[in-house]
Formats: sequence, C-alpha cells, structure tokens
Amino acid sequence: MEAALVFLPLMALMLALIDFSLALFLRATMQNAVREGVRYAVTYQTSGGLCQDASIKAVVKASSVGFLADASHDSKIKVRYYAPGSLNTEVTGAGSNAPGNVVEIGVEGFTWSWIAPLWRTASPFNVNVYAADRMEGLPGGSSAPCR
Repeated sequence: MEAALVFLPLMALMLALIDFSLALFLRATMQNAVREGVRYAVTYQTSGGLCQDASIKAVVKASSVGFLADASHDSKIKVRYYAPGSLNTEVTGAGSNAPGNVVEIGVEGFTWSWIAPLWRTASPFNVNVYAADRMEGLPGGSSAPCR
C-alpha cells in the first residue's frame, strides 16, 4: 500500500520532468533551426535547383532534428523580407531579397502535445520562434536568386 502511495506521485513527477524538458528542447531546437535558416539566407545560396525561399525552408527543416520533417509542417515555416527603413511592412515580389533588406525566418504555430495524460487534454504547447538579419551584398555583383 505504501509503495502505491509513493509510486503514483513519483511517476507523475518523472513524467512532468520529461514533458517540460522536451518542451524546452523543442523550443531551443526550433530557435536554432531558424537561426541556421537566416545564416543560410544572407549568403544567397540555393540548393538543388530550388529558389531561395525553398532552399531556406529546406535548411530550416534539416536543422530541426526531425520535428519539421513532415510535409504538413511546410506551411509553418515563414520567410519574409523587409525594407530597412520600414520593418513593419513586408516587401513582396521579385527583388524583395535584394541586398540591404532584412530577412526574417520564423516557425509559427507549431504545436506539441504533452506526453503525460494529465496535460494531454489541455491545450498543446505552441511554439513561435523568429530570427532576422540584414541581407549582405551579392557575391561578384551577380543578381539575387529567384524567391
């Protein structure tokens, strides 16, 4: 009887510790993934015949340790460009990835369900992370790749 009274709270504590540790790991991993995407974006690289935005999203997915590997998460990765003078208004269309503009990479609306049954019915853990940097000059005076 005593073992049952000790075992139940102990297991609840262990599951809570694992749940919160996974949530922290998930957020840190996503933050690192968007930082890697920004580092890749400012160099104007593209991979495998893809345009720049698709290449950036591929780098973010590759850096997410499999959390974003499912194709259903592609819409959660956002790539936005802003003019340096007005960081509230997004620049769209061709040339929005011109040198001097600011690129912002984000993962928006990623949800993580808790493992412990006590929290499973509650709202999931939502992750929104962002990173941004200024686009550098193009190498050798070439033109910006397609978006």
